[in-house]
Amino acid sequence: MGLFTGKKGLIVGVANDRSIAWGIAQKIMEEGGECGFTHLPDKPDDERQKNRRRVSKLTDEYENAKFLVPLDVQSDANIAEVMKTAESELGKIDFLLHSVAFATIEDIRVPTVQCSREGFKLAMDISAYSMIALTNAARPLFNDGASVCAMTYFGGEKAVPGYNMMGVCKAALDSIVKYLSFDMGEYNVRVNAISAGPLKTLAASAVGSKEMEDLYEAVSPLGRNITMEEVSNSGAFLLSDLASGITGEILHVDGGYNIMGSPGRMAGEYMRLRKEVEGK
Repeated sequence: MGLFTGKKGLIVGVANDRSIAWGIAQKIMEEGGECGFTHLPDKPDDERQKNRRRVSKLTDEYENAKFLVPLDVQSDANIAEVMKTAESELGKIDFLLHSVAFATIEDIRVPTVQCSREGFKLAMDISAYSMIALTNAARPLFNDGASVCAMTYFGGEKAVPGYNMMGVCKAALDSIVKYLSFDMGEYNVRVNAISAGPLKTLAASAVGSKEMEDLYEAVSPLGRNITMEEVSNSGAFLLSDLASGITGEILHVDGGYNIMGSPGRMAGEYMRLRKEVEGK
């Protein structure tokens, strides 16, 4: 008997095999859970349906992947359609994973002070408000003791150069997690988030994560980066009954990077190299 045997839920945000949402979904399904999936809508003229194909190649391998439908999180009507499908295919649900974020390249690759008004509204709508919209739409479907989990990042807590406007969106998402945890507590539904360190995902490539990977390895107490498996295990934990007393939390899975108040061991290495240079 697996940790998720008899549990059913909705996974929102799988883009490809490197998506954190897919790692968490795999863990859930391997533990006996049944999942419904969404994918980014394809353009009407895209006969190849690239977005759907990327996800279906993954979900087709699992019998407990029950459906795959397009979802535009900016459309309340589309969200309602997805929830109808979830109810039809799964009945009541025990978990909802929100792993959605977006900003235009033009707005995220400029300093935050230069982002456009329209770009800001678009990023906030997709990256933050969608958490509220999805949780509210799923509210009638939740079983007693259900769990919601979002994906966030440390750039919502502290200024991380290069993360720019998305950091503002993640700050909003972090606050939404806390407020929803109170609202949904009335229904005995928990709401939490995972704050993962840098991984090689599609989202990370948009903000240039390579330098961050090196930085985390140098600064974090564990002296290394985290793995997809570690994030997947943590996400599955928060969505499981093992975390039944946890809500409103931002769980950092970053090797301890977030606790550091100085560059740690990297500072010592810097001083050593500086002395070598000055001694020449």
